[in-house]
Amino acid sequence: MQKTLKLYQSLTHLPLGKIIFSKMLCFLTPYFSSIKPSIKELKINRCVVFMKKRRAVTNHLKTVHAVAMCNMAELAGGLMTEVSLPQGKRWIPSGMTVKYLKKAKSNLIAIADGNELDWDREGEVIVPVGITDDNNELVFSAEIKMNIKNIK
Repeated sequence: MQKTLKLYQSLTHLPLGKIIFSKMLCFLTPYFSSIKPSIKELKINRCVVFMKKRRAVTNHLKTVHAVAMCNMAELAGGLMTEVSLPQGKRWIPSGMTVKYLKKAKSNLIAIADGNELDWDREGEVIVPVGITDDNNELVFSAEIKMNIKNIK
């Protein structure tokens, strides 16, 4: 089993395990600290990330800024890819297409779902991520291009 997933699973048994994992992740990848994410679920083919609406992630309209949602989508899609790839493969994002569907006026949940993806092939894999608000309405969607390669 992949070490990122093992770490998540071992920490989630602790009372503050998900918080500890989320903070460790932000320490290792500091840019994600800007959205203060909380990893709610992580398993093969699925990652759920929570982001609280707060002033630091809002725009002049007092809604969640588009770039904060892009950041959230990249985190969910990247983590899900990391734990889903078979041994001997690596990945790097190579592009992202996004749709802003509705103003994001509340806390948000990003879900990356890889159940339909073929992780065994090399090349470009499109990872879908949807972001919903507190009313479970889709406010943002992303398709993240992941370049998958065999490790030599």
